[in-house]
Amino acid sequence: MHDDLLPGVLGEIADVAGIPAALAIADQVGGTRINIPAHAQDDHWLVQTVGREAADLICEYFRTLSAEHREAGARHIVIPLGATGPMAQARRVLITELENGVSARQAARKAGVSERTAFRMRAKLRAGKKAA
Repeated sequence: MHDDLLPGVLGEIADVAGIPAALAIADQVGGTRINIPAHAQDDHWLVQTVGREAADLICEYFRTLSAEHREAGARHIVIPLGATGPMAQARRVLITELENGVSARQAARKAGVSERTAFRMRAKLRAGKKAA
């Protein structure tokens, strides 16, 4: 679970489609209310932001079925701003690098944090994957 790494619905999105997708959504629409369709078309902002595979996973996660058996998306979801300060941005870089398979040492250098911080974050990420 990524709830302790990313705030609110971004943690849910990270669990479903990965941290890079959640961070991309925060960059694109953070601080606003959005609608997520039951199925996104190729030209939809969600597909353009996170790619087809991640968009399909996100749409599936938020999809509901009405009493009339019609599929519906989610409406008025508030997307947190995500990371905006220097430390938050360093954390985002660190998480993205680790999720992309970069070593903890290299990720620490790219993010401008200590190796110890990177090793701790890597352990949190691994623990989250095991819990899912």
